[in-house]
Amino acid sequence: MDELFYNAVDLLKSLIAVPSVSREENAAADVVVNFLMQYGCKVERRGNNVWTIANGYFSEKPTLLLNSHIDTVRPVAGWTRDPFTAEEDEDGRIYGLGSNDAGASLVSLIAAYLLLSSKQQSYNLVFLASCEEEVSGKGGIESVLPLLPNIDFAVVGEPTGMRPAVAEKGLIVLDGVVTGISGHAARGEGVNAIYKAIGVVDALRSLRFPVESEYLGPVRVSVTQIESGTQHNVVPDLCRIVADVRTTDAYTNEQTLELIRRAVPDCSLEPRSLRLRPSSVSVGHPVVQRLMFAGKEPFGSPTLSDQALMPFLSVKFGPGDSVRSHTADEFVYVAEIREAIQLYSTVLDGVSLT
Repeated sequence: MDELFYNAVDLLKSLIAVPSVSREENAAADVVVNFLMQYGCKVERRGNNVWTIANGYFSEKPTLLLNSHIDTVRPVAGWTRDPFTAEEDEDGRIYGLGSNDAGASLVSLIAAYLLLSSKQQSYNLVFLASCEEEVSGKGGIESVLPLLPNIDFAVVGEPTGMRPAVAEKGLIVLDGVVTGISGHAARGEGVNAIYKAIGVVDALRSLRFPVESEYLGPVRVSVTQIESGTQHNVVPDLCRIVADVRTTDAYTNEQTLELIRRAVPDCSLEPRSLRLRPSSVSVGHPVVQRLMFAGKEPFGSPTLSDQALMPFLSVKFGPGDSVRSHTADEFVYVAEIREAIQLYSTVLDGVSLT
């Protein structure tokens, strides 16, 4: 345990030193491959996704997936340190881009994978370090799942303070078009598409769905962009809007889209994608129950992760704090990594997946 902990911390520092912005994770993937191979793991790779399966695969066993991502966002302007140099201070903080989101989860899950795979489990065990998570890219986990064994349950490593996120919001981005009739502004001709769009925006702002999620609350619709007009003296015949829709497990994405369309019949709405789906798992699931026994309270997560692309049950939990993600001088506590390795390996050792 101690050796793995120190090696996991060193691995995190190595990953911080390697820029790994989404779609540019090649060097970080190399670091993960080399680390796993040092422990005798048989490593597979597709693009910048890296995975390994412990002790062979047995079709009669269920399969547990451990997953976190290796990519980061770009560093923001407010950094006062070098984002690609891991600095550890006297209070036990490790600073560096991706330290909290989600490097600490990644290295803790690797350590837990090595501990769990040191003996036979009642399940098949797969570890996957995925890429392109921060942009929900199609070259990330979505491209790898068809190559893995059938997954029954997944643990997704993200900074939650090791609290289990038993529900996670999905996302639909909608492109809307409101049409009018053009005319000369001086004569008051035509039908102004902007004026029609005001009613659409107001309807979307006030839209309430009949059912709310226990852990995620209501579906939220936010109009975030609007564009119209060609010049000052022409009544616009077209107004384009963009809406950000945070979906919940109370509805499928398809159901959510249909309800929104019914609410604004004067607006043509087209989703950019329906693939980023909400998820949920019962608090009665054995993994969640073990976490609750350890004093970790379930919650609903508003932030997206690779869970959105998993067509199987999953729970999200990991070291760190989501409020530190994507911020200047991002950090994680060394003690959080130790706790995570211990809790991951204890909670998942011998656990039932049903």
